[in-house]
Amino acid sequence: MHIGAASRETGLSVKMIRYYEEIGLIAPTHRTESGYRSYRETDLQQLRFIRRARALGFSVPHIRSLLELWQRKGRDNAHVRHVANAHIAQLRDQMTALESMLTTLQALVDDCASEEQADCPILSALDHVQTPPHS
Repeated sequence: MHIGAASRETGLSVKMIRYYEEIGLIAPTHRTESGYRSYRETDLQQLRFIRRARALGFSVPHIRSLLELWQRKGRDNAHVRHVANAHIAQLRDQMTALESMLTTLQALVDDCASEEQADCPILSALDHVQTPPHS
């Protein structure tokens, strides 16, 4: 199967499939005599695995680890849990940061309730450099 069909089968763009091959996330595929990439079902399974892992927000290094664990049949699932738990911790940190940004932005929008106000609290906040408090 050529790369366009592999793209349709896996839900990944042709560009992403080439990128994953370029960075070594997937092994280079077999090429036909005319130079076209040729994908087998095992290649498609691996690409689908990558797509699902990306949909869950895993980074490329984490996906690399998960792929290695997935392909190792005698693996210890504790390693898989470790990678997943590390990702969960990162997601929680991101959620905390996003909630903080949301709270700050909402407060600025609330302060900017009057359209006739000359000073805009949002623009003022963006214009001023705020240094973090020292501990």
